[in-house]
Amino acid sequence: MPNPPVLSTSLVAIDEDPASLRLVQEALDQEDLEIFVSTDAVEGLELVFRKRPHIVLLDLNMPKLSGMGLLQRIVAVLPATAVILIAGHYSPESAVEGIKQGATDFLTKTVPPHKLRERIRQIVAEVRGRQRASQLEHKLVELSSFQGIIGRSAKMLEVFARIRRIAPHFRTVLITGETGTGKELVAKALHNLSPGCLGPFVACNCSAIVETLLESELFGHVRGAFTGALQDKIGLLEYAHGGTLLLDEVGDMPLATQSRLLRVLQNQEIQRVGSPIPHKIDIRVAAATHRDLRAMVAAREFRQDLFYRLSMVEIRLPRLAERTEDLPLLERYLLEHFSAEYKKTIRGLTARAQALLAAYPWRGNVRELENVLGHACMMTSGEIIDVTDLPSHLLEHGPAPSPARDEILPLVEFERSYVRRVLISLDGNKVRAAEALGISRSKLYSLLAEKESKKDLR
Repeated sequence: MPNPPVLSTSLVAIDEDPASLRLVQEALDQEDLEIFVSTDAVEGLELVFRKRPHIVLLDLNMPKLSGMGLLQRIVAVLPATAVILIAGHYSPESAVEGIKQGATDFLTKTVPPHKLRERIRQIVAEVRGRQRASQLEHKLVELSSFQGIIGRSAKMLEVFARIRRIAPHFRTVLITGETGTGKELVAKALHNLSPGCLGPFVACNCSAIVETLLESELFGHVRGAFTGALQDKIGLLEYAHGGTLLLDEVGDMPLATQSRLLRVLQNQEIQRVGSPIPHKIDIRVAAATHRDLRAMVAAREFRQDLFYRLSMVEIRLPRLAERTEDLPLLERYLLEHFSAEYKKTIRGLTARAQALLAAYPWRGNVRELENVLGHACMMTSGEIIDVTDLPSHLLEHGPAPSPARDEILPLVEFERSYVRRVLISLDGNKVRAAEALGISRSKLYSLLAEKESKKDLR
């Protein structure tokens, strides 16, 4: 199968000096890049927002708007865009502030053209890698979908296998799991794969109906059965004839109703409230609960005989925290869903947003994840969701930032770290590293010597 087409990569260079822009264009001419340039800060910012490039080369010293101010605006709207700050001379203070504000790198205008090309190639490779990953994730979501349920973890594959085995034969099944784990989706999957798939699928939330009305809702009633019963009514059990009834939150069902339900399941017949005449029905019942029915049976809060009738086969759904390997798939699926629903182009999440979501405990499980990403898709003004688009309570839980952008080091330590990065990129050539950094060789040697002396002390 041929690889899917990879989107083109674009770059915007903003510099008040036309000569510098020409040098950038000449250096990157053969790099398969769509290049746009501007010598004006305001026009350059508008160009960035209009073209939404993958890379921005930004002069730190602009007359109308400061390069740092431009950086902040670009990162706020396009957090996935790699912004490289360029200055006439190396300044550790500016480099620290730039990285803190979200810059990908800090270069001087004296950087050799071949080194600029190498750095741009690295970023382009990362961009295209993310594009291919996004395409693969989309395909993986399709391959990992089972009856509308997303998962490829071992626990979810086990759930899918149980559904396949149970669906052709079940009359009653108990589906357990915390709130938000997808119990109704499992009930629908069982129905769709059962012999009764052509019949109706009916859901009843036992906790949402007051006790006095629950029996009428389930069993129906005849006219005059009680005050207000002005006409005959078909109950949900009868309405689900030939199909499947989901009893959601069955643990909240009153004991008196449990007794009547047991007779229906045993005899496959129903009597409407106020009627002595039984009606034969053919239904499958999926009972779902987040409660521990065994403990409720021991506490005499749930009928033991009904529990055994319902739990002949049981499907337990894992918490989202138990299947974290499914988190990227669920994120991709939900982003595509909300992108279509809101009619917005949303391509993915930044690395630090993904890290924050991965570190969050998800006590509300998939439903909470859906809530969070729905909020983020609505709030984002760009195509990539960043941490600032997520609900505030996730940030209060404790951010998990991307070290490349958010790790704040002491100034001296950052300076040494940056010098080492440049030195490595220049294959250890200290003379060229000093030229690229715009510092003297003695300064470079002193930084490296201080680092080595600290290593000796350990």
